Amino acid sequence: MRRFVLLRHEDVTGVSGTGIVAEGVEFSDGRVAMQWTTNGIHAIVIHENLDALLSVHGHNGRTTVQFVDDYSTITEGAIS
Repeated sequence: MRRFVLLRHEDVTGVSGTGIVAEGVEFSDGRVAMQWTTNGIHAIVIHENLDALLSVHGHNGRTTVQFVDDYSTITEGAIS
């Protein structure tokens, strides 16, 4: 299990702002759970994997996943 934050570099929709906009965890089977932390968005979402999460929320690299414990970053399309 790995903890991560969703780091938004540019807010293309004008909804969530920039910086850390969500917290999440990647489970050992690859599924992820994410909770929004910004602008009163109170939603927890489950995605099949990080690719699926970033295909929705990555905005062509404008938002990345940064793992909390090892400080690595994943961008959309970079997951094998």
